[in-house]
Amino acid sequence: MLNNGSKKKRKWTKLVGILALAAAVSACGSASNKAEEGANSATAAADGGSQVVEFKYPDNPGFDLVYLADELGYFDGTGTKPKYIGKVAAPQIIPLVGTGDIDFGARMVPLVISAIASGADIKVVSAGGKTLQEAPHMKYFVRNDGSIKTPKDLEGKTIGFNSFGACAEFVSKKWFKEQGVDISKIEFLVVPDDKQEQTLEQGGIDLAIIHAPFSGKAEHNEKLVKLWSDYDLDGGLGGMAPYSVNGKFAKEHPEAVKDFVTAIAKAANWVNDNPEEAEQIIAKRLGVDVKYVDRFAYVDDLVVTEEPIQYYIDILEEYEKIPKGKINVKDVYTNEFNEFATASSA
Repeated sequence: MLNNGSKKKRKWTKLVGILALAAAVSACGSASNKAEEGANSATAAADGGSQVVEFKYPDNPGFDLVYLADELGYFDGTGTKPKYIGKVAAPQIIPLVGTGDIDFGARMVPLVISAIASGADIKVVSAGGKTLQEAPHMKYFVRNDGSIKTPKDLEGKTIGFNSFGACAEFVSKKWFKEQGVDISKIEFLVVPDDKQEQTLEQGGIDLAIIHAPFSGKAEHNEKLVKLWSDYDLDGGLGGMAPYSVNGKFAKEHPEAVKDFVTAIAKAANWVNDNPEEAEQIIAKRLGVDVKYVDRFAYVDDLVVTEEPIQYYIDILEEYEKIPKGKINVKDVYTNEFNEFATASSA
């Protein structure tokens, strides 16, 4: 027989084992939940009894309305906030929106059209930049040696741009052809915007097509000269850089998409009203002198219009990048999440 001391010791050992097992199960459950949360495109977190949806977004250098909206507090008080996932190369942004690895992305219309034509579940939900003569979307630079002055001089030369399939490729090729240039005699090379000035200066490319805000620094470089801007090429029709959303995210979190569009629309209108203050914020973000930051302008209220989208559908069909008639302009965008557009319609 066990004495009372032995019985108590046995009960205590059993209790400790049960508690240890419970702790282990709890820990496994916690780790599993955290892993599941990390895999989800949106993480709901308790915040004073409300649910906050986090959307995955690139943390890239540049002039971006999401960063400005965040800085200005336009996500405060909403049920939505950005979750920056690190730098994402420009050519990968739309493919990753398509797969849901990021939830929103800001890239040019032709990339979105091509993605949709390939079956990606993605849609433009907000307009973006507006090209003005004093605030172009991109600028064209050459070395200041007089060797290139006209479009025809580019035959046999190398042009640098930030990615194939976007504005720099199609706007440029369209205009070069109109100027009588044989574009088959031009080599196109992908160079990130923030590397193009140096690459051009060192002779790695002969013409650089640089987007703001990095075009501002190049314009201050005495070794380079600006030949044109996209405003000179098409009056700004191809300069809208819209924001697109992953389709699954939009279906699961429509209120978060509304919060997102409203926040960046407010930021866009603020930039239009306060261009110098906006440049200062971006200069601080990039760690550069504010004089090197080019001005940005945005479509009022970020309401999407059809003409810039149709412009690129026509170009992509002309270059046989998409089958003729496969994509309709209304397949590409929606204004349903934009409270300014819906208020205007009402």
